Amino acid sequence: MYTYSRLKRVLLGESLPTSASIHERLSNATGLAVLASDALSSVAYATQETLLVLLLAGSSSLSLSLPISGIIILLLAIVALSYRQTIKAYPNGGGAYIVARENLGTYPGLIAAASLMIDYILTVTVSISAGVAALTSAVSSLLPYTVELCLVCIVLIMFANLRGLRESGKIFMVPTYAFIQKC
Repeated sequence: MYTYSRLKRVLLGESLPTSASIHERLSNATGLAVLASDALSSVAYATQETLLVLLLAGSSSLSLSLPISGIIILLLAIVALSYRQTIKAYPNGGGAYIVARENLGTYPGLIAAASLMIDYILTVTVSISAGVAALTSAVSSLLPYTVELCLVCIVLIMFANLRGLRESGKIFMVPTYAFIQKC
């Protein structure tokens, strides 16, 4: 058992008691890396995937790309306004589960929590698939190892997240700002 706890400490770091979580504040730069990664991953592949689907539907459907972009911008504005309202109503923090449970009841709160879990799984899946596809297209000798590369990336992201918010923020800063710099 001692070996397990020692290995866990090496891989994940020291355990953080719940009472110390209040001190886990992020700087603006680290917070952006943690909180913007979902939106940045969407930007990285969503445009290409939208155009691929429109192209499959026929070249005449490419004219729909601007209206679709307008709808996406409208949805982003609605999400941003929703977040602003949630922050005002729950200044000490309140995710989808808490907001839904307090305003709509236990079952809607559980549905919100389940939908977030599904969203996180799909975000990781699509982001890693897109990233590995980009990597294997740049380095074609890695193509036979696509599944293995995806699994390694998932394990690396898992360990980064299990190290805690502050530590994972530091790790995610590198790809986030590299992507922003590239744009």
